[in-house]
Amino acid sequence: MSALLYAAPAILLIAVFVYYPLVANVGFGFFRFSAGGSGMDFVGLQNYVRLFSDPVVGTALANNAVYAVVSVLLQVFGGLIVAAWLTRAVGRRMGAFLRSVYFLPAVISMTVIALLFTFIYDSRQGLLNSLLDAVGLDGLKHAWLADPSTAMGSVIAVSQWQSIGYVCMLYVVALQQIPEDFYEAASLDGAGGIRQFFSVTVPQAREMIFVAMILTVSGAMTVFSEPYILTGGGPGTTTQVLATYMYNQGFFQNQMGYASAIASLIFVITLVLSLIQMLSFRTGKD
Repeated sequence: MSALLYAAPAILLIAVFVYYPLVANVGFGFFRFSAGGSGMDFVGLQNYVRLFSDPVVGTALANNAVYAVVSVLLQVFGGLIVAAWLTRAVGRRMGAFLRSVYFLPAVISMTVIALLFTFIYDSRQGLLNSLLDAVGLDGLKHAWLADPSTAMGSVIAVSQWQSIGYVCMLYVVALQQIPEDFYEAASLDGAGGIRQFFSVTVPQAREMIFVAMILTVSGAMTVFSEPYILTGGGPGTTTQVLATYMYNQGFFQNQMGYASAIASLIFVITLVLSLIQMLSFRTGKD
């Protein structure tokens, strides 16, 4: 009983600031109302049915899916490779220095990073086009954020640059806990570096891979700052994601009920993906 009393304040805070807003948001999706209006009109499932016929929701969901796939490949798996390299192949001093270098972008505000990348991607005086011109690849110069064929890729690249160092540091912490005896035994059995990576490093880092997957996929499904600051969801709806579309519907179109329905969709997708990952990894049961 005393333990419950100690936990009561935390439980109360979580209930008030997490679970109540979550349930209330689902309820708001059954109404039509505006942010400044005084009344709410009950529309039943109309907002939720609209999700399945709204072409912009389909575009946004596809962009979130691409975002998640690229993030998993580069951050989760790429970060593990970089962490293994820093832990096993690089000297202690150089490894510590490089870890700081790779982690530095993670402590910078995404708003600041996105604003900086608007200058990098600028079609006239941007650093990227200037670099391509300087090395004789002026044929590759592009309006990176204005062209529908490159806008989403350019936005995704910003996130990978900022986040891979953070995921890498998570892996470094996990890999440093692996006993050196495991690698020595594998070496005596004739396993090379690549074989040791797949036979020792990956299995021993399984729990952290699960954590990185959850963080990365959840972040990809709720991403907002990068596409909003860099492109505003444009050109057209090319870089629209669920969070930016929700924001647009709620605060620009003044359709708060529909925005609540989109928020519920984001929650359901994130929850389902997290449960699938938990069942797939079955962490803690080995």
